[in-house]
Amino acid sequence: MLLEAAPADTRLAVKLEAKSLNVHYGTFRAIKDASLAMPTNRVQALIGPSGCGKSTFLRALDRMHDLTPGARVEGVVELDGKNIYDDDVDPVMVRYRIGMVFQRANPFPKSIWENVAYGPKIHGLKDKHKLDEIVERSLRQGALWDEVKDRLHRSAFDLSGGQQQRLCIARVLAVEPEVILMDEPASALDPIATAKIEDLIGDLKKNYTVVIVTHSMQQAARISDFCAFFHLGELIESGPTNQVFTRPKDARTEDYITGRFG
Repeated sequence: MLLEAAPADTRLAVKLEAKSLNVHYGTFRAIKDASLAMPTNRVQALIGPSGCGKSTFLRALDRMHDLTPGARVEGVVELDGKNIYDDDVDPVMVRYRIGMVFQRANPFPKSIWENVAYGPKIHGLKDKHKLDEIVERSLRQGALWDEVKDRLHRSAFDLSGGQQQRLCIARVLAVEPEVILMDEPASALDPIATAKIEDLIGDLKKNYTVVIVTHSMQQAARISDFCAFFHLGELIESGPTNQVFTRPKDARTEDYITGRFG
């Protein structure tokens, strides 16, 4: 599928697409018939008030609800045109291709090197030289190498909060995913650390498709190419970020963006 884009891009290929997606927690329907096409090598932001379904939608994109008791997903999520919920699809391989960065940094109680090497090692890579190369490449991509290259074998817990979050991003990059999902990755960070994460996201989209949940409309405006507004479990509106923010089509979107609720 091709997606209409901002004026600078005529048409963009779609990497990930949700079609008529519903997510239930028991009898509660948290996401209601949401459909969204997410283009390749762009940043797709998901915005909306607390409890609107942003994170629930995000977690459906790599089958994380499989791990939640009582959760049920209906509909389709296509990665390169293949439904990740088909019976013949291994959810572990889905999460290999679609990485997740959580709201709070969650480094393993291991060294910096072991955190980044963990994914390749559990997928069978044992060559120390190749692992060293992956660790360096991933830390460079995560904008952390210069800060930690002389202490790779120290505990990841010695890092600051912002550094730990970039380490978690590097850990995701180590297995070479195609899509990176981020659930408010800077919400617990100070402004300087947040700026580094935002700069990093701008670099990552050169090689990855990024989908980010953010509670900050300013952040969405700064870093995203496309934006989707959720309210009460419904996907109200989506499109190029500048269009959604300056010419919203739905009154609820305008009310949220202008601060009338949220």
